[in-house]
Amino acid sequence: MKNNILSALIGAGIVLTAVAIVSSSTDELHPVEARPSTVKPFELPERMSIAGESMPMERLDVQESLDREILVNSYWQSNNLLMLKRSDKWFPVIAPILAAEGIPEDFKYLALIESGLQNIVSPAGAAGPWQIMKTTGREAGLIINSEVDERYHMEKATRAACAYLKEAYGKFGNWTLAAASYNMGMAGTARRLEEQKVDSYYDLRLNSETARYVFRLAAVKHIHEHLGEYGYVYHQTEGYTLPDFDTVQVQGAVVSWVDWAQERGMTYKDLRLYNPWIRSSKLTNSSNNTYSILVAK
Repeated sequence: MKNNILSALIGAGIVLTAVAIVSSSTDELHPVEARPSTVKPFELPERMSIAGESMPMERLDVQESLDREILVNSYWQSNNLLMLKRSDKWFPVIAPILAAEGIPEDFKYLALIESGLQNIVSPAGAAGPWQIMKTTGREAGLIINSEVDERYHMEKATRAACAYLKEAYGKFGNWTLAAASYNMGMAGTARRLEEQKVDSYYDLRLNSETARYVFRLAAVKHIHEHLGEYGYVYHQTEGYTLPDFDTVQVQGAVVSWVDWAQERGMTYKDLRLYNPWIRSSKLTNSSNNTYSILVAK
């Protein structure tokens, strides 16, 4: 009996070995796929800058703060890939506006860390891809009411963000503090500087969110500009794109956006998708403003 069992086990082993040999020869994994996932710390860059301003990388606290943001963001792969795809869609819209307004191109990453380039609303009420508060938006000339909210208009919101950043740069004299103030406000930033008798972001003791803010901006920029170093394989053709548009001017009231869209061969969903600043099913337009509606070709 023991001999029979031993023979059966040996036979089964021979069969399994043969199957394994056949499988490896017909369905062999690519070397990259065969490797186990590698989780490791990354060597920090010797030099880092935001908007042309060098970070004091010789400081241990700066190294640790930047390291935290690089690790947190590089290993959040799903979010990073989505941000890369949305960047391909919206950076071509944002970057020329920043250039025209005299804002360093690095600030395109500010919109990315604020919202992931999505039309979201924060618990504090900041809205749109640039996360603009109502008061700030209205001060920058955006129309914000129950029917229209231009914080969701990418081009107009970007210009409003530029206006804020230029004012903040004029107040603080450097882009690093201007970036920090975008998170905590100019008044709050100025108050902290005065209270603590310092003039640098890196010397301020701040709330957790603002203390991480500039480092997250720097980390996301660095990761996206050095994808291969962080294990990402990404091709520009994999990003999202916008369709070609016709522009239709609306000067009066619109009784029903649903009917308006159907009359132009589009759905209400598409109307709101490409014109997210429309916030109601109708437009009273008592101020007789002229609105440019994007209609996908």
